Amino acid sequence: MNRDTFLFLGFVGLFAVVNIVLLSTGTVTADWTGLGIIVAAGLTLCLYTFLYKDNLLFKFAEHVYVGVAAAYIFGQVWYPTLYGEIIEPMTGSEQGASQDTWWLLIPTLLGCLMLTRFSARIGWLSRIAFAFVVGLGAGFAIPRTISSYIINQIEPTLGALSLTVDGLNLFIILVGVVTVLIYFFFSVEHTGVVGRASKVGIWFLMISFGASFGYTIMARLSLLIGRVTFLFRDWLGLNIAQ
Repeated sequence: MNRDTFLFLGFVGLFAVVNIVLLSTGTVTADWTGLGIIVAAGLTLCLYTFLYKDNLLFKFAEHVYVGVAAAYIFGQVWYPTLYGEIIEPMTGSEQGASQDTWWLLIPTLLGCLMLTRFSARIGWLSRIAFAFVVGLGAGFAIPRTISSYIINQIEPTLGALSLTVDGLNLFIILVGVVTVLIYFFFSVEHTGVVGRASKVGIWFLMISFGASFGYTIMARLSLLIGRVTFLFRDWLGLNIAQ
Protein backbone atom coordinates (compact mmCIF):
# COMPACT_ATOMS: atom_id res chain seq x y z
CA MET A 1 0.00 0.00 0.00
CA ASN A 2 1.21 3.46 -0.86
CA ARG A 3 1.13 6.58 1.27
CA ASP A 4 -2.24 7.77 -0.09
CA THR A 5 -3.86 4.47 0.91
CA PHE A 6 -2.50 4.78 4.44
CA LEU A 7 -3.76 8.35 4.65
CA PHE A 8 -7.17 7.26 3.38
CA LEU A 9 -7.47 4.44 5.93
CA GLY A 10 -6.14 6.69 8.70
CA PHE A 11 -8.68 9.40 7.89
CA VAL A 12 -11.59 6.93 7.88
CA GLY A 13 -10.39 5.27 11.09
CA LEU A 14 -9.87 8.59 12.90
CA PHE A 15 -13.29 9.82 11.78
CA ALA A 16 -14.90 6.61 13.06
CA VAL A 17 -13.11 6.85 16.43
CA VAL A 18 -14.10 10.51 16.90
CA ASN A 19 -17.75 9.72 16.16
CA ILE A 20 -17.75 6.78 18.57
CA VAL A 21 -16.42 9.08 21.30
CA LEU A 22 -18.98 11.77 20.47
CA LEU A 23 -21.83 9.25 20.55
CA SER A 24 -20.64 7.68 23.81
CA THR A 25 -20.33 11.05 25.56
CA GLY A 26 -23.70 12.28 24.26
CA THR A 27 -22.22 15.17 22.30
CA VAL A 28 -23.93 13.78 19.21
CA THR A 29 -27.29 12.15 19.82
CA ALA A 30 -27.93 8.61 18.57
CA ASP A 31 -30.91 9.52 16.39
CA TRP A 32 -31.62 10.76 12.88
CA THR A 33 -30.47 14.27 13.78
CA GLY A 34 -27.16 12.95 15.03
CA LEU A 35 -26.78 10.77 11.95
CA GLY A 36 -27.35 13.83 9.77
CA ILE A 37 -24.67 15.77 11.66
CA ILE A 38 -22.18 12.91 11.28
CA VAL A 39 -22.88 12.57 7.54
CA ALA A 40 -22.63 16.33 7.01
CA ALA A 41 -19.36 16.50 8.92
CA GLY A 42 -17.94 13.56 6.98
CA LEU A 43 -18.85 15.03 3.61
CA THR A 44 -17.42 18.40 4.64
CA LEU A 45 -14.11 16.83 5.64
CA CYS A 46 -14.08 14.77 2.43
CA LEU A 47 -14.36 17.95 0.41
CA TYR A 48 -11.56 19.55 2.44
CA THR A 49 -9.25 16.66 1.50
CA PHE A 50 -8.97 18.25 -1.93
CA LEU A 51 -6.56 20.68 -0.28
CA TYR A 52 -4.16 17.74 -0.14
CA LYS A 53 -4.87 16.56 -3.69
CA ASP A 54 -7.61 14.99 -5.78
CA ASN A 55 -8.58 11.70 -4.14
CA LEU A 56 -11.37 9.14 -3.76
CA LEU A 57 -12.86 10.84 -0.70
CA PHE A 58 -13.26 14.11 -2.55
CA LYS A 59 -14.71 12.38 -5.61
CA PHE A 60 -17.18 10.49 -3.44
CA ALA A 61 -18.42 13.69 -1.77
CA GLU A 62 -18.52 15.45 -5.12
CA HIS A 63 -20.63 12.72 -6.71
CA VAL A 64 -22.99 12.66 -3.72
CA TYR A 65 -23.44 16.43 -3.96
CA VAL A 66 -24.09 16.36 -7.71
CA GLY A 67 -26.50 13.42 -7.37
CA VAL A 68 -28.51 14.99 -4.55
CA ALA A 69 -28.60 18.35 -6.34
CA ALA A 70 -29.79 16.71 -9.57
CA ALA A 71 -32.50 14.78 -7.70
CA TYR A 72 -33.63 17.94 -5.90
CA ILE A 73 -33.78 19.94 -9.14
CA PHE A 74 -35.73 17.16 -10.85
CA GLY A 75 -38.23 17.14 -7.99
CA GLN A 76 -38.61 20.91 -8.20
CA VAL A 77 -39.14 20.70 -11.96
CA TRP A 78 -41.59 17.80 -11.80
CA TYR A 79 -43.97 18.70 -8.98
CA PRO A 80 -44.38 22.49 -9.21
CA THR A 81 -43.93 22.77 -13.00
CA LEU A 82 -44.65 19.65 -15.05
CA TYR A 83 -47.24 18.07 -12.78
CA GLY A 84 -48.56 21.18 -11.04
CA GLU A 85 -48.84 23.49 -14.06
CA ILE A 86 -49.43 21.08 -16.97
CA ILE A 87 -50.63 17.59 -16.05
CA GLU A 88 -52.88 18.50 -13.12
CA PRO A 89 -54.76 21.37 -14.84
CA MET A 90 -55.16 19.48 -18.15
CA THR A 91 -56.43 16.28 -16.52
CA GLY A 92 -58.83 18.20 -14.30
CA SER A 93 -57.57 16.49 -11.14
CA GLU A 94 -57.15 19.86 -9.45
CA GLN A 95 -60.29 21.08 -7.73
CA GLY A 96 -61.65 24.23 -9.34
CA ALA A 97 -59.36 23.94 -12.34
CA SER A 98 -60.47 25.85 -15.43
CA GLN A 99 -61.59 23.89 -18.45
CA ASP A 100 -59.90 26.32 -20.86
CA THR A 101 -56.47 24.77 -20.54
CA TRP A 102 -55.79 24.13 -24.22
CA TRP A 103 -53.28 26.97 -24.28
CA LEU A 104 -51.00 24.87 -22.04
CA LEU A 105 -50.24 22.76 -25.11
CA ILE A 106 -48.17 25.66 -26.54
CA PRO A 107 -45.49 25.79 -23.81
CA THR A 108 -45.62 22.00 -23.58
CA LEU A 109 -44.91 21.73 -27.30
CA LEU A 110 -42.03 24.20 -27.01
CA GLY A 111 -40.57 22.17 -24.17
CA CYS A 112 -40.84 18.97 -26.22
CA LEU A 113 -39.14 20.69 -29.14
CA MET A 114 -36.13 21.38 -26.90
CA LEU A 115 -35.77 17.64 -26.37
CA THR A 116 -35.31 17.13 -30.10
CA ARG A 117 -31.82 18.54 -29.60
CA PHE A 118 -30.73 15.00 -28.77
CA SER A 119 -31.62 13.84 -32.29
CA ALA A 120 -29.32 14.38 -35.25
CA ARG A 121 -32.19 14.29 -37.75
CA ILE A 122 -34.79 16.57 -36.16
CA GLY A 123 -32.50 18.54 -33.88
CA TRP A 124 -33.18 21.66 -35.93
CA LEU A 125 -36.68 21.83 -34.40
CA SER A 126 -35.14 22.80 -31.07
CA ARG A 127 -34.08 26.12 -32.61
CA ILE A 128 -37.73 27.20 -32.65
CA ALA A 129 -38.08 26.73 -28.90
CA PHE A 130 -34.68 28.24 -28.12
CA ALA A 131 -35.42 31.26 -30.33
CA PHE A 132 -38.71 31.79 -28.49
CA VAL A 133 -37.08 31.51 -25.07
CA VAL A 134 -34.15 33.77 -25.98
CA GLY A 135 -36.43 36.34 -27.59
CA LEU A 136 -38.85 36.37 -24.68
CA GLY A 137 -35.99 36.48 -22.17
CA ALA A 138 -34.37 39.38 -24.01
CA GLY A 139 -37.67 41.22 -24.09
CA PHE A 140 -37.98 40.92 -20.32
CA ALA A 141 -34.29 41.51 -19.54
CA ILE A 142 -33.54 44.54 -21.73
CA PRO A 143 -36.03 46.97 -20.09
CA ARG A 144 -34.99 45.83 -16.62
CA THR A 145 -31.32 46.17 -17.48
CA ILE A 146 -31.81 49.65 -18.92
CA SER A 147 -33.80 50.70 -15.85
CA SER A 148 -31.54 49.08 -13.26
CA TYR A 149 -28.11 49.85 -14.72
CA ILE A 150 -28.08 52.46 -17.47
CA ILE A 151 -30.68 54.89 -16.12
CA ASN A 152 -29.51 54.47 -12.52
CA GLN A 153 -25.94 55.08 -13.70
CA ILE A 154 -26.85 58.18 -15.69
CA GLU A 155 -28.93 59.69 -12.89
CA PRO A 156 -26.04 60.39 -10.46
CA THR A 157 -23.99 62.00 -13.24
CA LEU A 158 -26.77 64.56 -13.79
CA GLY A 159 -26.84 65.72 -10.18
CA ALA A 160 -25.85 69.22 -9.14
CA LEU A 161 -22.22 69.58 -8.04
CA SER A 162 -21.53 71.37 -4.78
CA LEU A 163 -18.72 71.93 -2.27
CA THR A 164 -19.97 69.14 -0.01
CA VAL A 165 -19.26 65.45 0.49
CA ASP A 166 -22.25 64.57 -1.70
CA GLY A 167 -20.98 66.93 -4.37
CA LEU A 168 -17.55 65.28 -4.23
CA ASN A 169 -19.16 61.85 -4.62
CA LEU A 170 -21.13 63.05 -7.64
CA PHE A 171 -17.96 64.50 -9.17
CA ILE A 172 -16.08 61.19 -8.71
CA ILE A 173 -18.99 59.27 -10.27
CA LEU A 174 -19.11 61.71 -13.19
CA VAL A 175 -15.37 61.44 -13.82
CA GLY A 176 -15.49 57.65 -13.56
CA VAL A 177 -18.39 57.24 -15.98
CA VAL A 178 -16.95 59.63 -18.55
CA THR A 179 -13.39 58.27 -18.46
CA VAL A 180 -14.51 54.62 -18.61
CA LEU A 181 -16.71 55.42 -21.61
CA ILE A 182 -13.72 57.13 -23.26
CA TYR A 183 -11.59 54.04 -22.59
CA PHE A 184 -14.09 51.83 -24.45
CA PHE A 185 -14.49 54.36 -27.31
CA PHE A 186 -12.18 52.75 -29.88
CA SER A 187 -13.16 54.91 -32.87
CA VAL A 188 -10.64 57.55 -31.78
CA GLU A 189 -6.95 56.92 -31.23
CA HIS A 190 -6.11 57.00 -27.53
CA THR A 191 -3.52 59.76 -27.65
CA GLY A 192 -3.33 63.18 -26.06
CA VAL A 193 -6.32 64.14 -23.93
CA VAL A 194 -8.23 61.01 -24.92
CA GLY A 195 -5.28 58.83 -23.94
CA ARG A 196 -4.92 60.48 -20.53
CA ALA A 197 -8.66 60.19 -19.92
CA SER A 198 -8.61 56.51 -20.88
CA LYS A 199 -5.79 55.92 -18.38
CA VAL A 200 -7.97 57.45 -15.67
CA GLY A 201 -10.75 55.12 -16.82
CA ILE A 202 -8.41 52.16 -16.38
CA TRP A 203 -7.88 53.17 -12.75
CA PHE A 204 -11.62 53.26 -12.16
CA LEU A 205 -12.00 49.85 -13.83
CA MET A 206 -9.24 48.31 -11.75
CA ILE A 207 -10.72 49.71 -8.52
CA SER A 208 -14.13 48.35 -9.52
CA PHE A 209 -12.74 44.91 -10.40
CA GLY A 210 -10.72 44.84 -7.18
CA ALA A 211 -13.77 45.70 -5.08
CA SER A 212 -15.82 43.00 -6.85
CA PHE A 213 -13.05 40.47 -6.30
CA GLY A 214 -12.76 41.40 -2.62
CA TYR A 215 -16.54 41.06 -2.21
CA THR A 216 -16.39 37.59 -3.79
CA ILE A 217 -13.56 36.53 -1.49
CA MET A 218 -15.48 37.74 1.57
CA ALA A 219 -18.55 35.80 0.44
CA ARG A 220 -16.47 32.63 0.08
CA LEU A 221 -14.85 33.22 3.47
CA SER A 222 -18.27 33.56 5.08
CA LEU A 223 -19.17 30.11 3.70
CA LEU A 224 -15.89 28.73 5.02
CA ILE A 225 -16.52 30.23 8.46
CA GLY A 226 -19.99 28.68 8.45
CA ARG A 227 -18.64 25.21 7.68
CA VAL A 228 -15.84 25.44 10.25
CA THR A 229 -18.33 26.67 12.86
CA PHE A 230 -20.55 23.69 12.08
CA LEU A 231 -17.66 21.26 12.54
CA PHE A 232 -16.52 22.70 15.88
CA ARG A 233 -19.87 23.59 17.42
CA ASP A 234 -22.51 21.22 16.02
CA TRP A 235 -20.31 18.16 15.46
CA LEU A 236 -17.57 18.34 18.09
CA GLY A 237 -19.73 20.24 20.60
CA LEU A 238 -17.17 22.96 21.27
CA ASN A 239 -18.45 26.34 22.48
CA ILE A 240 -17.05 28.83 20.01
CA ALA A 241 -18.24 32.30 19.13
CA GLN A 242 -20.27 32.85 16.00
